[in-house]
Amino acid sequence: QVQLVESGGGSVQAGASLRLSCAASGRTFSGDAMGWFRQAPGKEREFVAGLNWSDLSTYYVDSAKGRFTISRDNAKNMVYLSMNDLKFDDTAVYYCNGDLDYGRILRADFASWGQGTQVTVSS
Repeated sequence: QVQLVESGGGSVQAGASLRLSCAASGRTFSGDAMGWFRQAPGKEREFVAGLNWSDLSTYYVDSAKGRFTISRDNAKNMVYLSMNDLKFDDTAVYYCNGDLDYGRILRADFASWGQGTQVTVSS
């Protein structure tokens, strides 16, 4: 059974940085596209950042461009999201997920999710 465990969230002030981690177990995700997603209170879960395994290209939602960086460590089966210059609107529960189909990453199209990690940014 695949398990995704997100960690690294916290409560910070605007302008601070955080690094989120995603540990995958149950199978290797080394050949998958990986993504980070978030869900703010009262809103649907949305795509934030993706990394395509085939060419290591990355893609970010507009609000994350220039501030967030997605990376992975295949040897450790880990995915990271470095977030700089955090803003109040970044407040959400953050999740990771992966699949061979990069399109699913961009659509946040998954039936199963981890517990997520809470990021709270105060202005």
